Amino acid sequence: MVNEQFDYIIVGAGSAGCVLADRLTESGEHKVLLVEMGGSDKNIFIQMPTALSYPMNTDKFAWQFHTDKEDGLDGREMHCPRGKVLGGSSSINGMVYVRGHACDFDEWEENGAAGWNYQTVLPYFKRAETWRDGEDTYRGGSGPLSTNNGNDMRLNPLYQAFINAGEEAGYGQTEDYNGYRQEGFGPMHMTVKDGVRASTSNAYLRRAMKRPNLTVRTGVLSNKVVVQNKVAIGLEYSHNGVDATATASKEVILSAGSIGSPTLLQRSGIGPKDVLEKAKVPLVHELPGVGENLQDHLEVYFQYWCKKPVTLNSKLGLISKGMIGARWILFKDGLGATNHFESCGFIRSRAGLKAPNIQYHFLPAAMRYDGQAAVDGHGFQVHVGPNKPESRGKVWIESNDPAAQPRIVFNYISTEQDKQDWRDTIRLTRELLQQSALDEFRGEEIQPGMDVQTDEQIDRWVKDNVESAYHPSCTCKMGSDDDPMAVLDAECRVRGIEQLRVVDSSIFPTITNGNLNAPTIMVAERAADMILGKSLLPAADAPVWIHPEFETKQR
Repeated sequence: MVNEQFDYIIVGAGSAGCVLADRLTESGEHKVLLVEMGGSDKNIFIQMPTALSYPMNTDKFAWQFHTDKEDGLDGREMHCPRGKVLGGSSSINGMVYVRGHACDFDEWEENGAAGWNYQTVLPYFKRAETWRDGEDTYRGGSGPLSTNNGNDMRLNPLYQAFINAGEEAGYGQTEDYNGYRQEGFGPMHMTVKDGVRASTSNAYLRRAMKRPNLTVRTGVLSNKVVVQNKVAIGLEYSHNGVDATATASKEVILSAGSIGSPTLLQRSGIGPKDVLEKAKVPLVHELPGVGENLQDHLEVYFQYWCKKPVTLNSKLGLISKGMIGARWILFKDGLGATNHFESCGFIRSRAGLKAPNIQYHFLPAAMRYDGQAAVDGHGFQVHVGPNKPESRGKVWIESNDPAAQPRIVFNYISTEQDKQDWRDTIRLTRELLQQSALDEFRGEEIQPGMDVQTDEQIDRWVKDNVESAYHPSCTCKMGSDDDPMAVLDAECRVRGIEQLRVVDSSIFPTITNGNLNAPTIMVAERAADMILGKSLLPAADAPVWIHPEFETKQR
C-alpha cells in the first residue's frame, strides 16, 4: 500500500470538486489530491454542446444508476445517470444555467442552513461567473464560468414565439431570470464559452492542473474515508486495481455527488445504523440522515406538430449532422454550439405560492432527451415539470463493495400535492401552447394528446411518460443542531466527525427551482472560503421581484 500525504483530499472531480481543486490550490501553500473514477473529458461529444445526449448515455462518461421500482410511477425503474469523467455531471449535462429563485435559498436558511440565504449566496454566484453582458447587481463579470444566452434565439423563430405566448397567457416577460425577476418568460442561459461546453473541468480544473501543488488522479474507485477517534485522516481507494491510502493533514472533502457522497459516507461507517448493519459495515458514527431526504425533478415533453419547416427535425439526418459537426469543428458556431434550449419560462401553478414552482425549457424539435424517437416530420416541444416536490426518497448501500450499485428510490409523485401539481402543470401548459403567438406554427398536439383531459387521464399519462430531469440532490443536507436528520452543519462539516466535509448538491436542504449545476458551483465557491478560513464575501442588498398579488393570483 502506497501512503501519500496531502493537506486536502477531494473525492470527485465534478461540478463542485473542480471548483474546490482550483480554489484550494490558488495560493500555492496547500498540497491537494483530487481523485475521480472517470477519465479525460477531451471528447468531441462532451465538448460540442449539441451532442449533449451522447455522454449521458455512455458508460465511459456516466455512472448508469437505476432506481428501484417506483410505486408512484406504477413500478417503473428510472434512469439516474451521474457524471463519471473530469467535470462530472457538468461534462454530461444540458448546460442550462439556472441559479434558482431567491426564495429557495431563504428556504435553506429556514430549514436550518444558517447563513445560506439569498443575499449571502448571491456574491458567490457572481464570483463564479462571467456573464456575456458583463457585471451588474446580479451577474458576475470576471469569474471562471462563462454564461450566455446562446445564439440570442436568432437560429429559430419558435423561440420568440414561445416567449410571446407566455406573455399573451398573462405571465409577463423576464429579461434575466437569474437576476431581479425569475417569474415569467424569456431567453434561457447556458454554460458555453466560444461555442464549447463550459464544464467546471474547462472553467476551473484546467488552470488548476498547471499548478505543482495539485495532483489529479483518474481511474480511482474510492473505498472509504479513514476515520480515527472521530477524525477523518485519509482515504482508502483503488487506483487501476491497486489498493492505496492517502492521508490528509487538514481535511477530506467529499464532492462525489448526491449518490456518491452519501454512499461513500455509509461505506465509511457513517450513516443510519440499520443500513450499516445490513451492509455489514462497522458503525463509526451514527448519522440517520445520510442518504435520506433525496429529491429530484421530473419532466414530460409536451409535443406539437409544426406547420412550418423551421424545426430541428430536418437536421437529424447523417448529412445534416455531419455538416453541423464540421462547421462546429472549424468555427465553433452554428447549431453545434448550442444546447437548443434558448427560451424558457417560470410560473406558479397556483395562487398563494411566493415563487414559481414550474419550469419550461423550449426546444424547436420533437424528440426524446436521449436523441431517440424523433417524430417523422416537423414538431416542437416544451420540457416541463413541477420543481418543488414534496416527495422524499433515499439512497443506501447493501454491501461495503465500492463497485456495487447502490439502491435508490425517489418515491416520485407520492403525495397528493405532487399529483395535483402535475395536473395543474399539464392544464396550464396546454393553455399556454394554445396562445395566438404560436398559431402560425402549431399543428395538432402529439402528446399528451387532446383526449387526455380528466384528472385520471392526466395521472395515467404522467405516470407512463414522465422522465427524470437528472437533478438528484439533498442526501447529506445541512441543518441545525437540533435536527436529527441534518448530516452537516452550516459550514458543510459532517456532524460528529472532525476534518470531514461534503461539498456538492447533496448538501442542499431542499431542491432549488431550476437546474442544479449553477447552485452546486456556488456552494463550492462559498465552501472554499470556509475551508480556507477566509472571511465570507459581504452579503448583497439586491431587490427581488415577487408577484405583488401572489397570495390571491396565479399569474
